[in-house]
Amino acid sequence: MGPDEADGERDGRERQDGPPDGPDRPDDPEDPGDLIAFSDEGGEEDDERARGRRGLLLLVAGGSAVVIAAGLAGALTLFRPLMRPADFEGRGTVPVVVEIAPGASAGQIAEVLVKAEVVASARAFVHAVEERGQSGSLRPGRYQLRKRMAAASALDSLLAPQSRIRKRVTVPEGLRAAEAVARLAKGSGLPAAELSKVLARPADLGLPAYAKGAAEGFLFPATYDIERTTTPRDLLRSMVRRFRRAAAQVGLEAEAARLRLTPREAVVVASIVQAEGGRESDYPKIARVIYNRLASGAKLEMDSTVMYGLGKHGIVASNAEIKRDTPYNTYMHPGLPPGPISNPGEAALSAALRPAKGDWYWFVTVDPQRRITKFTDKESEFVKYREELHKRLGQHH
Repeated sequence: MGPDEADGERDGRERQDGPPDGPDRPDDPEDPGDLIAFSDEGGEEDDERARGRRGLLLLVAGGSAVVIAAGLAGALTLFRPLMRPADFEGRGTVPVVVEIAPGASAGQIAEVLVKAEVVASARAFVHAVEERGQSGSLRPGRYQLRKRMAAASALDSLLAPQSRIRKRVTVPEGLRAAEAVARLAKGSGLPAAELSKVLARPADLGLPAYAKGAAEGFLFPATYDIERTTTPRDLLRSMVRRFRRAAAQVGLEAEAARLRLTPREAVVVASIVQAEGGRESDYPKIARVIYNRLASGAKLEMDSTVMYGLGKHGIVASNAEIKRDTPYNTYMHPGLPPGPISNPGEAALSAALRPAKGDWYWFVTVDPQRRITKFTDKESEFVKYREELHKRLGQHH
C-alpha cells in the first residue's frame, strides 16, 4: 500500500466515523453542526425550540392559505358575471309588449328582450333557450310580457299561445264566400275591398284542381288567427289550406270515387247538406236523400239551391222563386247544381262521403229554430211536414 492510498484510507475512515469521541474535544459554540444536528442530550429546551420552529412554519403556511383564498374570492367576484350571466328572478313586474320579427334568432330575440327590460342579459335568455332546446320553437309576432322577468319565465311566456297578441276570427259553417269575406273583414280589420279583390283572383289561393277555379265551397269554416303581418291573400290562402287538410282527413278523393262522384261533386253535396241545416246527426240522412233522388233520376227540388241562385237566403222558396230559372234551380234542372252553394265543415263533408242507409226520399226541417228535421219515403207525409213548417213560419211572422 503506498502512502497516498494510506492517507486516502485514513481520511475516508475519519469522514465515515465522524469526529472522535472523548474529553479532549473542545466545545465550539460556533460549530455549525450544533445548528443542524439534534440529539437526545439537549432535553426539554431543545424540544421547545423545535416546536417553536414548527409553529412558525405552520403560521407562515396558514397565512399563505388565507392570502390565496382571498385572491380566489376576489377572482370569483370579478369573473362571476362571465361564468353566470345576470338574470332577474320571478315572473316580472309591469306589462310590456314586444314584437319578434320573422326569422329572428334566439340571440336577436334576446336583444329585443333586453332593450324592453324584460330580461337582465341576452346571455341568460340564450342560455335558457339552448338548455331547453327551444331555439326552433320561437315564433314571430307581438307578445304580452313583463319587465324584469327571469329568463326562463320569459321563455315560458314566448312559448305560451295566450301570450301572443293577435285577433281571432271564427268563420261558421255554411256561409257563402262573400259572407265569409265580410266576417273576416269585420273581425280582422283587413279591408273588405282587398279581401274581395283577392277572392276575385282564385288562381292565387292555391285551390285544388277539382275546384275549377272557384273559391265557393273551399273556404273552410274555422277559427283563424290574424297577425299584424297577415295580408288578405295570406288569410284566404290559409282557409284553402285548411280545406285541403280537412279533405285529406275525411279521405275526400278516395271516398268520392267509391260513390262514383268527383271530389267536386262530393263538395257540392256537402254544401247542400250544410245549407239545409238540421242537426249534425241528421247530415248523413240528408245526404242519403240526395243520393236516393239522384239514383231514381228525379230532380233534387232543394229550396236551398234555388235561393242561392237568386242571391237570397232561406230554406223555403216561394212558388214565384221556384219558377225563376237559374243554373241552381234544382226544381227545373236535373242532377246536382253546377257548384257548391256554401262552405261546408268537416261534419258535412264526412256525411256526403258516408251517407246513412235508408229509403228516405224527402226531408223537411219542420222546426228551424230547434233544428228538428223529419224524413220520409212517402209523399203524403212530406206534404204534411211541409204544412207543419209553413204553419210554424207563419206563427213567427
